[in-house]
Amino acid sequence: MTAVPDADRPEVLAPPEVDLDGGATLLAWLRRMRDEQPVWRDPQGRCHVFRHEDVQRITADPALFSSDTVTRLSGGERQPPGGTLLLLDPPRHGKLRRLVSKVFTAKMISELEPRITEVATELLDGLADADGFDLVEAFANPLPVIVISSMLGVPPSDRPLFQGWADNLLTANWETPEGAEVLGRTVQELGDYLGRHVAERRAREHDDLMSLLVRAEVDGERLNDEDVVSFAALLLLAGHVTTSVLLGNMLLTLDQEEGELGRLREDRALIAPFTEEVLRLRPPFLKIERVPTAPVAIAGEKVPENTMVYLWLLSANRDERVFPEPDRFVRDRPHAKQLAFGHGIHYCLGAPLARMEGRIALDLMLDRYADIRVDRDSPLSYFANRVNVFGLRRLPLTVRRA
Repeated sequence: MTAVPDADRPEVLAPPEVDLDGGATLLAWLRRMRDEQPVWRDPQGRCHVFRHEDVQRITADPALFSSDTVTRLSGGERQPPGGTLLLLDPPRHGKLRRLVSKVFTAKMISELEPRITEVATELLDGLADADGFDLVEAFANPLPVIVISSMLGVPPSDRPLFQGWADNLLTANWETPEGAEVLGRTVQELGDYLGRHVAERRAREHDDLMSLLVRAEVDGERLNDEDVVSFAALLLLAGHVTTSVLLGNMLLTLDQEEGELGRLREDRALIAPFTEEVLRLRPPFLKIERVPTAPVAIAGEKVPENTMVYLWLLSANRDERVFPEPDRFVRDRPHAKQLAFGHGIHYCLGAPLARMEGRIALDLMLDRYADIRVDRDSPLSYFANRVNVFGLRRLPLTVRRA
């Protein structure tokens, strides 16, 4: 695939980094690619897909576009860990998802509202009368970790372990020997820890999500230990990242959109549509991965079988072919087509939990603070592209008590 000729533009070897300028250069590049080169092959031979229509079509076709990148890119030499929903294809994916969904239900999530409110209130109380704090460190990071560890039945004394593992999985640079070592150690420690808890629940029932997962049964089939451990680990990482990044992006957007803070304060029912527009503009994850199971054409470009294909959610959510004025925050915009949580059989199971945590957290902050602003005197810190997160590592705020 050949780039559109432009003597004044050097060849792009990689997408621009988010942490270069908060994503402004990346967003401009994505817009250009949607127009000029909707399928782009990078120097490593991987394909990147940018238009909403193509991303939606690919995610809706698991037979032609496999999620099992591990097996297909290793030539069958490696297999994804058991229970790793994100890396499973039908029919195994459907069976496992039905088992997990039998436990991780909408009713269960809605019943978490009092606990989420309690945790969020305690975290805000811990800030006492501070007139400024880092939202990510003080609130957005610990909130989902405490909630998820409580769901799983992790003892409160072990929550710092969970926070440390979540931070390592999110920040370690696996492309360096040091980062790879940290990731490997973290995965091993987390797996061993969760495995001990699964064994304990096999021996004796507890009143928690892990016990429900151990006992869940569909058509005579149950989750094995590896399945339970893998889903619990996925819930910790994906649930932590999604909520933490969403909260940061919500507060950043409130700061950027004049009048929005007062509007939400007056009518809390508007928090839900506000959140959807934030998710469209700033989806927590930059992209997801698929691998064609046969040679295929995407936007007129031939893509060979077993080629890594990156589907850019951030680009699809800003595709002007679907969303008018895509780079502008638009109140009450229809959001049925936004892809922040994916599409198809792999649509994020934890999306309702992330939305609820975001709503509760923002509601409590609006009650507590008369004014909330980003502290522009302190540097904002964004995640690098390798982490695959479109959000902030640090978001310093200044606040005024109500």
